Amino acid sequence: MTLNGWLQIAVFFALVLLAAKPMGLYMARVYERKKTLLDPVLGPIERLLYRVTGVDADAEMGWIEYGAAMLIFSCATLLLTYAIERLQHAIPLWNPQHLAAVEPYLAWNTAASFTTNTNWQSYVPESTMSYLTQMAGLATHNFWSAATGMALAIAFIRGISRRESKTLGNFWVDLTRGTLWVLLPICLVYALALVSQGVVQNLKPYDTVKLVEPQSVTVTGTDGKSTTTLVTTQTIAQGPTASQEAIKMLGTNGGGFFNANSSHPFENPTPLTNLLEMLSIFLIPAGLCVTLGRMVGSPGHGWAVFAAMSVLWFAGVLTCYWAESQPNPLLHGVNQRVAMSGTAQSPGGNMEGKEVRFGVANSALFATVTTDASCGAVNAMHDSFMPLGGMVPLANIMMGEIIFGGVGSGMYGMLILVIVTVFIAGLMVGRTPEYLGKKVQAYEVQLSMLYVLIFPLVILGFTAVSVLAPSFGTSSLSNHGPHGLSQILYAYTSSAGNNGSAFAGLNANTHWYNATLGITMLVGRFLMMVPMLAVAGSLATKKIAPESLGTFPVNNTLFTVLLVGVILIVGALTFFPALSLGPILEHLLLRSGISFS
Repeated sequence: MTLNGWLQIAVFFALVLLAAKPMGLYMARVYERKKTLLDPVLGPIERLLYRVTGVDADAEMGWIEYGAAMLIFSCATLLLTYAIERLQHAIPLWNPQHLAAVEPYLAWNTAASFTTNTNWQSYVPESTMSYLTQMAGLATHNFWSAATGMALAIAFIRGISRRESKTLGNFWVDLTRGTLWVLLPICLVYALALVSQGVVQNLKPYDTVKLVEPQSVTVTGTDGKSTTTLVTTQTIAQGPTASQEAIKMLGTNGGGFFNANSSHPFENPTPLTNLLEMLSIFLIPAGLCVTLGRMVGSPGHGWAVFAAMSVLWFAGVLTCYWAESQPNPLLHGVNQRVAMSGTAQSPGGNMEGKEVRFGVANSALFATVTTDASCGAVNAMHDSFMPLGGMVPLANIMMGEIIFGGVGSGMYGMLILVIVTVFIAGLMVGRTPEYLGKKVQAYEVQLSMLYVLIFPLVILGFTAVSVLAPSFGTSSLSNHGPHGLSQILYAYTSSAGNNGSAFAGLNANTHWYNATLGITMLVGRFLMMVPMLAVAGSLATKKIAPESLGTFPVNNTLFTVLLVGVILIVGALTFFPALSLGPILEHLLLRSGISFS
């Protein structure tokens, strides 16, 4: 751990803090349909879209109708992406490498992945997806899934702010305004900034170049015979990367245009792009805290929620940075002493799986940010992290992806835990719980707990089946012992949390994992949305009671501390046993000099 590393982390958070208020206030104006500077350009486009699609922009929806519209839209776009993948070989447009159709199980997994804002990738993009599929199937879904999450968060906030109302807004209007006013303008500028730094953006076929130093590659077949081949050329993939990279980060999607994701120099070439990508991941989730405060009429409440997210974020960064700054205990002698101390040119610590242009500090920071925010983009391989360093991304997702969280999904997930926190506070003082003047009753608490329980049920259920099935579960592992458990547990946690990052030591491109991970993504996205919308609909119908001496304030430090405590307790009680058998056990064994090949 170095002063330079801490300064980089501090500068990142300071920039997030500075950007949160203007971003949040702007989004509040967008969703409240107030005047903005972009109205003269985007207003006519919005009205044209409504006329073409027959949408009545002034018609409001109850929570059931709002949820039904969201599910219909998501189902239709899922089928569209599946069809594009299966037919890409028959569509000559933008397929210069003549890639074949995506096989059915993988196409299903990918369509479910991008529909749910997960962007889990069980494939090598460069050799699997054509440019058309990348743009028309995957990049468009990055916009749609992000805008859907934002719309649902706004619907929940309206449920809190409205009184004696049966409606939460109009899904089609929220979807359209989030896409046109928020995502598209930022991505246009953002993509051009990435191009200026060296991120590629073209439709050219891949280039084949001669190696400066030819390499001999030896391959051993299943029959035990080895063959040696002299490799003299290399294929360099390229394509419309910057446009997908921008929305991948801003929309907390995470799916890489290249298999190496944000560690690839064509996706993330410089320290500046690395900073921009991390900032864009947190931009909308942090801004939504300010949007919450503005729309419910309590700016202090929005900042209290922001503070809770920030405390949990810092705890994750501190742990991950510390863990990755330590050498592997299995290293001995001089190498260990150098790794522990570091130098001005080398920060020391665990550099396995990390890009030298980012180092330990930015790798640990990026890993924490991307798993806090349901993004899934990676600039280092989490599978190569030290056990406790790898536990941080895993634990971040296990807490529900609410530490800033995905665009929209992080906010409504946090608000569900706010309901639970207010309920517990009410029990502690012996009063009917109230949240911003609205009584929290059994119906809201039951639905909130249903939301909380769905998440671990699908994760732990599929993990248990997989670790007990050698034929289709553990046969895909690259490691045995506790690290192998972590690989499987991370895959299902990442899928249910709609994160999409992976330990990468698990071969998930099998029928079992493609099918079950796809189901897990859909459950983690849509099955959890239903009780959330029901809670929002119930809150919207309630009257607002005036504050009294017994009202629990939700805009101070006490509330922030209690909220953080509830989040940690819920996560620890649910997942601590699994973490104990995975990364914690691996850490203890490693300290004892034991490893698993």
